[in-house]
Amino acid sequence: MKRGWIGLLAAGWVLLGARPAAPFCGFYVASGDARIYNQSSKVVIARDGDRTVLTMASDYQGDPKQFAVVIPVPVVPQRSQIHIGDSTWVDRLVVYSTPRLVEYNDPNPCPSIIASEDLRSMPSYSAKMKVIDTIALSAGVQVEAQYKVDEYDVVILSATEARSLERWLTSNGYRIPQGATNVLHSYLKQRMYFFVAKVDVTEQQRLGFHYLRPIQVAYESPRFMLPLRLGMANATGPQDMLVFALTRRGRVETTNYRTIPMPTNIDVPEFVREDFPSFYRTVFSRREQAERDGAVFLEYAWVVTPNRVSCDPCTAPVLRPEEVRSLGAAWVAADVPTAVVLTRLHVRYDARRFPEDLVLQETANREPWQARYVIHHPYRGPEECSEKTPYWKTVWRRRESEARNYCGLTGANLEIIREKMAVGETWEKPVEKVPWWERIWSE
Repeated sequence: MKRGWIGLLAAGWVLLGARPAAPFCGFYVASGDARIYNQSSKVVIARDGDRTVLTMASDYQGDPKQFAVVIPVPVVPQRSQIHIGDSTWVDRLVVYSTPRLVEYNDPNPCPSIIASEDLRSMPSYSAKMKVIDTIALSAGVQVEAQYKVDEYDVVILSATEARSLERWLTSNGYRIPQGATNVLHSYLKQRMYFFVAKVDVTEQQRLGFHYLRPIQVAYESPRFMLPLRLGMANATGPQDMLVFALTRRGRVETTNYRTIPMPTNIDVPEFVREDFPSFYRTVFSRREQAERDGAVFLEYAWVVTPNRVSCDPCTAPVLRPEEVRSLGAAWVAADVPTAVVLTRLHVRYDARRFPEDLVLQETANREPWQARYVIHHPYRGPEECSEKTPYWKTVWRRRESEARNYCGLTGANLEIIREKMAVGETWEKPVEKVPWWERIWSE
C-alpha cells in the first residue's frame, strides 16, 4: 500500500433532526447548469498508528442526472483501497455520541413515606458512473487510474495547473464552483492528485439506493489532517463539520486550532425537554460566536467497548464490533472485548477564521467526557409533612439557578425565563402558589 495522506475537505452534522447546510469532502461539480449544495455530511476517521480508514458520508441538494465530488489525494489509490460503506454505520455514531439531556426525579421529601419504587431515574433524550469520458482530455491533465465501485465511477487525475483541471471538468459537462481555482492551485503545488467520484444516478437507483452511500478509503501516512479549504468553494455560508475519530490510545484533538470542550453537566429548566435540539443548537452557536479565532469544539470522548454498556447515559444501543470494524477499527475482534476511543469534534468554519486545514493528533487522554445537560424534576406527590416546605424552598432556589444557567448558555432574558419557570421576583422567599387545602381537593 502506498504511503501518503488522503485529503478530506469537509463534513457536517445532523443533531436530533437539525440539518444545517454543510460541505462534503471536496466540492461538488454538477452536470450542466444544475447547482449542487450538500446539505449535511459526516466524516469518520479510524486511526491506528499510520493506518487510516476515512469514511465520507453526505446528503445533497439538487436533482441533476449525474454529479461528482472532487477530493485531493497525495497518491493514486488502488481499487482495493476504495470501498462503499453503509450509511447506518455512520448514523449510529451520530446518535451514540450526540449531546444529551438527562433527567432526575427528586425523591419524596417526606421520610415517613416509603416509596414503592426507586424514584431516581436517568432517562436519556434520544435523538429522535458510466465511466467518465477520458477522450476529451484538456492539455495538462492525465488520467492516472479509473475504477468502477458500485454506483460510483472513480477517476484519479493529475494536472500541471488548476485551469487545465477546470477545463477537463468543464469539457465533461461540469460547472466548477466560483473560487475553486486558487484552492486547486494550492493543492497542485503540493503535487496532489484529484480523486473524482462520479455517481450515475440511474445505476444508483438500479441498485435500490436513493441516497449517497459513504465512500471509504484506506491508506497509510504519518500525517493526520483534514483539508478544509476546497470544501468552502461551493459553500453558501459558514459550514458545520462533524468529525468522528476511532483510535486505540486516547481522544483526538487539533494541533493548529484550539480544541474547546462544550459546556457540560449544567442544570437547566424543565421546559428544555420540549425542544432540546433547538436548545443545543443555540448553545453551540452562542459558544462558537464567542470565539473570534477558529476553534474546534469537543462534544464527546469516551472509551467504548463494543457489545458492552459504556455510556452514561446511553442514547442508543451499544455499538457492535462489526460496526466499528467496518468503519476501520481493524484492531477490534468480533469475539474479544476490545476498547475503542470515540471522539466527536464539531467545527463551524469559514475562510476567514480557518485559513489552514485541520491538523489532528491522537492524545493519551482517555478521560470520559460528553456534552451533557441535566433536568431535575421536583417531587409532586400529594403527601404532606413538615419537611415539604423546606424542600420547596430548595426547589425554588434551584429554579433560580437553572434560569441563570439557561440565560448564560443561550443569551435569553432572565426575567422572561423566570416568568416562564414560575420563579418570579419572590424566589428568595418562596411560597407555594396553590394553598395546601386546595391541593387536597384538586388532587
